[in-house]
Amino acid sequence: QLDLVESGGGLVQPGGSLRLSCVAFGYRLDYYSIGWFRQAPGQEREGVMCISESGDMTNYADSVKGRFTISRDNAKKTVYLQMNNLKPDDTGVYSCAIRGFSDCPSTFRTAYFGSWGQGTQVTVSS
Repeated sequence: QLDLVESGGGLVQPGGSLRLSCVAFGYRLDYYSIGWFRQAPGQEREGVMCISESGDMTNYADSVKGRFTISRDNAKKTVYLQMNNLKPDDTGVYSCAIRGFSDCPSTFRTAYFGSWGQGTQVTVSS
């Protein structure tokens, strides 16, 4: 059974940074793509970024371009989301999920991913 556990969220002021971690338990991530997603209160889940087996990044949210970066460390079975210059609109629960293929889909659909983690809360507020 594959479990994904997110961490690194918290309360940060606008302009601040956070690095989220998504750790896999019970499975290696080497051959799969992993995505980060977020859900704000009262909103639908939104795709943020995805990283392929080879490290190629796919961005699903225009609002994070130039501010967020996704990376992976297969030896640690961990995928990171580095978030810089955070804005109040970035507030939400951030989750990771695995896709059973090596590449990231060009568009985000919840059905393309599985083994969702519980999420970590990110709050951007002064």
